[in-house]
Amino acid sequence: QVIKCRAAVLWEANKPFSIEEVEVAPPKEHEVRIKIVATGICRSDDHVITGALVKPFPIILGHEAAGVVESVGQGVTSVKPGDKVVPLFVPQCGECKSCLNTKGNLCCKTDLCASNGLMPDGTTRFTCKGKAVYHFLGTSTFTEYTVVHESAVAKIDSAAPLEKVCLIGCGFSTGYGAALQTAKVEPGSTCAIFGLGGVGLSAVMGCKAAGAARIIAVDINKDKFAKAKELGATDCINPKDLDKPIHEVLIEMTGGGVDYSFEVIGRTDTMTAALACCHYNYGVSVIVGVPPAAQKITFDPILLFTGRSWKGSVFGGWKSKDAVPKLVADYMNKKFVLDPLITHTLPWTKINEGFDLLRAGE
Repeated sequence: QVIKCRAAVLWEANKPFSIEEVEVAPPKEHEVRIKIVATGICRSDDHVITGALVKPFPIILGHEAAGVVESVGQGVTSVKPGDKVVPLFVPQCGECKSCLNTKGNLCCKTDLCASNGLMPDGTTRFTCKGKAVYHFLGTSTFTEYTVVHESAVAKIDSAAPLEKVCLIGCGFSTGYGAALQTAKVEPGSTCAIFGLGGVGLSAVMGCKAAGAARIIAVDINKDKFAKAKELGATDCINPKDLDKPIHEVLIEMTGGGVDYSFEVIGRTDTMTAALACCHYNYGVSVIVGVPPAAQKITFDPILLFTGRSWKGSVFGGWKSKDAVPKLVADYMNKKFVLDPLITHTLPWTKINEGFDLLRAGE
């Protein structure tokens, strides 16, 4: 059965979302149709609106959500109608090189790099006003119903509150995992985190959980400092208050540079600053923020020659289908909190107001 429902469709770049009636086709073989209950909004969605992340239009954005399985296509074995689930923008097919390697998590089936906006079989499940509408990252959660591939959905605890654990679909897992999985922060170490949005705060939580002794939070919005401290930051710095480059200040503060740094903004200038503030010989810097399209980084290679490591992290390095149910279980067992990451709860038809709040740093 085709389902008619409402979705926030983005018809073109730099325009607001339009709440439209869309048709959502039934799931094909190895696909799952989900009723979305809660979705978070993320800077990566906004990057599509501004053109920093190039995707085809019209499109239904959204990739951080939780919902309930409505129906399944032929051959689906891992979930059934009625199951509570989290859609996965990084799938886990279990067959490609990354999935088979213990070190990798970026499944070749992800639409992050290909960005054709279609299901694995090359077609879309959404139509609006007679036009095909593209998918986003294989998830498209700004809609009452969506269709995902079976490799891109994880069944979670039936008691989990969906309006909280939707954050495990992107923001929380990304920041927390960047510290625990990608950097493998060690007890007693010193960390610097650039950017204190939801993902940056989750990186603060990850560094604290790993036992870091000093966690230095960096943001140009001082209103974010109180929450960063509540979640484990030991120092907070506003680069606007400094009379010299932030990396020099961090090197002075730490007597030679931090052990681990995290860039959680998605700007090339802060990526190089985060690399430069690491200890020259054994510091590790992790890029967590989505890099803007068509921008290049120029830096002095001596920064790497002396021994620093530069890494990237997508979805916190977690193998999604395996990790998400465990992270939800950890949340249920109170191993970490999610409430501080939720600033506003709006009816989803007010999605444009939500993005205004995001852009205002609120």
